[in-house]
Amino acid sequence: MTPSEGSDLTELVNVGRSVAGYFERIGITRIAQLADRDPIELYERMSAAFGERLDPCLLDTVMSAVDQAEGRPARPWWHYTPQRKRLLTQRTSGASCRQSPVA
Repeated sequence: MTPSEGSDLTELVNVGRSVAGYFERIGITRIAQLADRDPIELYERMSAAFGERLDPCLLDTVMSAVDQAEGRPARPWWHYTPQRKRLLTQRTSGASCRQSPVA
């Protein structure tokens, strides 16, 4: 899946063509659409759109993208891993990453 020409998502740190494709699958094509969004809700919508639970490290990347869209500094996706694990532990038993979602 490749991002459409109208997308600016790949301007974000950690968001390559593959991750932009995940966002586009749920109707997010512009950075501005990420501001004030719940990263967990976006990740869950992505998983539902693909019919499977996606790599939890994708949530780290979504958290990074939302932060950047809201004007916070760009940080590597793994900066968000401890926070993601805390959040998911509250909902599930937490999960481990399979591989980096950045492409």
